[in-house]
Amino acid sequence: MLRAGDPDAAIERLETALRLSPRARVGQMSTFLGVAHFLKRRFDEALRFLLRGIQERPTAPTSHRWLAACYAHLGRLAEAREIIQRVRTLTPAVVSHMPLVDKPDHLELFRSGLRLAAGEKT
Repeated sequence: MLRAGDPDAAIERLETALRLSPRARVGQMSTFLGVAHFLKRRFDEALRFLLRGIQERPTAPTSHRWLAACYAHLGRLAEAREIIQRVRTLTPAVVSHMPLVDKPDHLELFRSGLRLAAGEKT
């Protein structure tokens, strides 16, 4: 649903999955929920889920990229830049193809956050 550009449907289905499997590892689902809230511009809510996803999967660069963009859109640039530095320790590519979204405005929202986090002009 994220890739199809429907974050509301993604949130609904992911929350259902979490309710049906309360003992499942939730790192990736938390990241996906964070991305869905990010795309709805609910950055505070996205932050909560992205942090939870990283807590469970601390070496996942994709989660860190979304977290950096989220911090940037919240105006928390020092934290965004710290996360960008962490991304650089995980992978040489700060920006890469993002398989989670295809919709151009969603991609631009993400990329503009990354540019802010990296100290570039948007």
